[in-house]
Amino acid sequence: MASHPPPPPPPPDDASFPAGLRLSPRVVVPEGMFEFAYASSSGPGGQNVNKKATKCQLRVRLLDIPLSPNQRTRLATMASMYMTGDGEILIPSDEHRSQARNREECVEKLAELVKRAEVMPKIRRKTKPSRGAIERRLKEKKVRGERKRGRGETE
Repeated sequence: MASHPPPPPPPPDDASFPAGLRLSPRVVVPEGMFEFAYASSSGPGGQNVNKKATKCQLRVRLLDIPLSPNQRTRLATMASMYMTGDGEILIPSDEHRSQARNREECVEKLAELVKRAEVMPKIRRKTKPSRGAIERRLKEKKVRGERKRGRGETE
């Protein structure tokens, strides 16, 4: 009797990852690292604005986001308008009438920043004109110079 190899392990599902908010496919931040604060909003909502604290502010330390040092530097640069003096990212949202939707909006803004910070920018390499291009340019300069020189000789 031939023995069969054991079946492959099941693909990882969301339960195998630590509990928290998924900001990108490779970045999950534990819920406890986020601090949400609510205040009365100045946005749309009529009388609702006067009664409910719908504005949301998300506060998270930059060091609590599991990124490489280069990615963290890019994130700090991209999120400079949201950075506080003590290395925290403070993202506000008061665009919606509900507190829950403003909270989602804050997390979406942070997730977008993290996804952009994960992408390594392309390195720009200087290019050199080809030898043919240099020769064509010099030939055209000579032709242009001859043409200009020929203009003044008719006296």
